[in-house]
Amino acid sequence: MHFETPLEFLESRTYDEINVGDSSSLVRTLRPEDVKLFALMSGDMNPALANADFSHSGVFQDFIAHGMWCASLLSTMLGTQFPGPGTVMVESSLHFARPVAIGDTLTVTVTVGQKFARNRHILLDCNCHNQDQLLVVSGSAEVLAPREKIITKRKAMPEITISDKYARLQTLVSRAEGLAPIDMAVVHPCDRESLKGALLAAEARLIDPILIGPEQRIRAVAEENGLDLKDYRIVNCKHSHESAAMAVTLIRSGDAEALMKGSLHTDELMAEVISSRSGLRTGRRISHVFLMDVPTYPRPIMITDAAINIAPTLMEKVDIVQNAIDLAHIIGTPEPKVAILSAVETVSDKIQSTLDAAALCKMADRGQIRGGLVDGPLAFDNAVSLVAAKTKGIVSAVAGRADILVVPDLESGNMIAKQLEYLANALSAGIVLGASVPIVLTSRADTSETRIASCVIAALMAHAARAKQAST
Repeated sequence: MHFETPLEFLESRTYDEINVGDSSSLVRTLRPEDVKLFALMSGDMNPALANADFSHSGVFQDFIAHGMWCASLLSTMLGTQFPGPGTVMVESSLHFARPVAIGDTLTVTVTVGQKFARNRHILLDCNCHNQDQLLVVSGSAEVLAPREKIITKRKAMPEITISDKYARLQTLVSRAEGLAPIDMAVVHPCDRESLKGALLAAEARLIDPILIGPEQRIRAVAEENGLDLKDYRIVNCKHSHESAAMAVTLIRSGDAEALMKGSLHTDELMAEVISSRSGLRTGRRISHVFLMDVPTYPRPIMITDAAINIAPTLMEKVDIVQNAIDLAHIIGTPEPKVAILSAVETVSDKIQSTLDAAALCKMADRGQIRGGLVDGPLAFDNAVSLVAAKTKGIVSAVAGRADILVVPDLESGNMIAKQLEYLANALSAGIVLGASVPIVLTSRADTSETRIASCVIAALMAHAARAKQAST
């Protein structure tokens, strides 16, 4: 007799109920999460499990399964399915015929070969085939069968979210694959993280850095931290104010096509950027976007503005929204869903952000904001959760699916972004929009990974600008 996989209940087969020739099968598909979880549980980070290019492809991206993961499926079969709860493994012998790659579907089958009445042991023949019917694992297992019948309700397994920030960073970096590095003026990289981030972005072929600041200090930071400056250009400036002014000059002269903030204050850099006489202004309001990859959200999400505009007016919010929509187009979202946030989802004359949200939605209807679906006011929960939106009876193409979160003011936006980064392990990128070139604007406390992620966005923006200029 062949026993099927139980659904609601786990039921054991006692020694007396089992006959020679009885069998059962279990089907599983190997997912990337399975490899990661097994490695974390066992501590086995064996690089032989990856292909020859594993070091360049991101952790686990091309990994095959641990052999003992396949063996664990046999254990699952014996303990939960056949013979089932109460089964005790006595001995096993397995031969591993071929590797299992991510995406392979395995069918594990056990068949009763012998029964031993003296000790109530059962010898099972075991084999595992992949979706191409090729043998993956074969062998045998001797078990002590359950003495008593056990029927128990199957318990729901806990949900596990794997937060692999490095893998998410590699996925983001791959979006710029094949694009030539852009010339980037790195302003005052005089601490470890700002210099390391620029050099790592250069090694990833995202940027060709121009290091602007006190040369001796930059070289001292590199030497103290084992960083190789290679032949990267260094423009010697006495202090951070001069570095910021020099970076803007290089942009205006065409010697660089993007800026990256180093270890100076944001105000110092932005004062030069917004200068009416020698800055990098365009007809648009300058604004900032955090692009965040949150493990618990199904898509990257933008938060704007959380770094430049403290308390933007309605018309300033128009530019903030349009800047974010334009960036969404560049990174591959053709019609981004824009949620205008407030504390509530109904319009109230007592809450200015709800009035602004209503006006922005009508302006989008009238074509004053283009390229995205705009809805609001929406509270944070119903902007990102379909369940929350449905519970509150909100019918919207944006609610629960937002690509862009437009916050009422800098304080609320900064809190949301920092909470996601520090409490939800979000991968964050920070970029300034609305200037004549992309500006990587990160906190002095940000890691090199955040700086690399930001450079990816800057590179995509710079190449989009090149393409637009070539077509006109």
